[in-house]
Amino acid sequence: MPLTYCRLFTTINLLQQGLRMKANTDHWMGLPKNLLWGYIAIFLFMTGDGFELAFLSKYIVEIGFSPAQATFAFTVYGLCAALAAWASGVIAEVITPQKAMKIGFLMWVVFHVLFMIFGLTQKNYYFILLFYGIRGLAYPLFLYSFIVVIVHNVREELVGSACGWFWAAYSLGIGVIGSYLPSLIIVHIGELNVLWFSLVWVCAGGMLAMVSLKNIKTSTHLLDLSTREKFSEMSRAVTLLVSNKNIALASVVRIINTLSLYGFAIIMPLLFVGDLGFTMPDWLQIWAIFFFSTIVFNVFWGIMSQKWGMLRLIRWYGCIGCAVFSLSFYYLPVYFGDNFWIAALGATLLGASTAAFVPMTALFPALEPEHKGAAISVCNLSAGLSNFFAPAIATLLLPFVGVKGVVFAYSALYILAFLLTLYIQFTQKEFGPMTRSTARSVS
Repeated sequence: MPLTYCRLFTTINLLQQGLRMKANTDHWMGLPKNLLWGYIAIFLFMTGDGFELAFLSKYIVEIGFSPAQATFAFTVYGLCAALAAWASGVIAEVITPQKAMKIGFLMWVVFHVLFMIFGLTQKNYYFILLFYGIRGLAYPLFLYSFIVVIVHNVREELVGSACGWFWAAYSLGIGVIGSYLPSLIIVHIGELNVLWFSLVWVCAGGMLAMVSLKNIKTSTHLLDLSTREKFSEMSRAVTLLVSNKNIALASVVRIINTLSLYGFAIIMPLLFVGDLGFTMPDWLQIWAIFFFSTIVFNVFWGIMSQKWGMLRLIRWYGCIGCAVFSLSFYYLPVYFGDNFWIAALGATLLGASTAAFVPMTALFPALEPEHKGAAISVCNLSAGLSNFFAPAIATLLLPFVGVKGVVFAYSALYILAFLLTLYIQFTQKEFGPMTRSTARSVS
């Protein structure tokens, strides 16, 4: 009998070890293996979406419009992106993320073609605003719906690192390849052909997502709701801002998060290329270095957020880091002139601090676990509003205080975000309480 019990105990122990080994093979450094092709689809799609980011504002000026008109076009685009981002999380849960991504993909292709033919080619400012704005509704549906896939397919304690990989794929696409590749070909084929070439990447990413995510499970508890109940759930993405103080504070922090990313892409070409003597390919490569830095640190911060705490990371490395390095990104090239490597250093430091906000994506559903889709929608809305406010701030301040004044405004807002994080109450698994009363002691 003792021998039988010993064998039984050994067998159970081996089975438990096998289950643990199997559980540990479903991801690699926090990257969910079953969603690998989805991450690649995000990379491809956002590469095409990012082709225009660092040169379109200057190109709109070159074809005859004012800098204010150029930044206003981005403001309209950002507002539309914010609206789509707000709805994307709940829409993804109501109709499934796969359908939401498909709608976003098809909208992007259709309205990009219209934007190119009737807007830029005809140099018609009203069509530029109309079709570029509507196209702004498309990418958030594709991009942010994938976060819903992550939340429903990744263990809660790994969502932070999985989101780190998500933003790494995003940055690799929209920033590194999306900026560096145009820097190599723009002088040979011109801006318009670069924008046409972006269609190839977007189509590749969209089609890959449709195929690779077809059989991935998603939450189905909202699919059987009545139409009225579905609209009620969608409205929760707004009511959460009132009913959940922590969500409201996190929303403001998330808006501030990417002000420098979206704002610098618009105003810095005017400084680097217009005043400091850098060439357009130089600027595009510096901007690609910024995004390459975010890729490395997106993964790093995503993993470390599980050990150091999400709020601590956001507060010190994100808010304070961006406040300091936004200024250094401006002052280093101003002081040293058109020195590529000095400017690249500034871009690297800013990229590292921008990436420290990566736990925000995991923070929102953790703050409202009963309505994760709505919480993600608020996060996405905040990201979209950042896309709106960044050029809006530049449009309002640029004529009066110039690029320098806009940079200081962004830096001051990061200090505000730091203060707001002190009042977010949150308990993180495997780290401990992060409330207002304990935040100071652990930070």
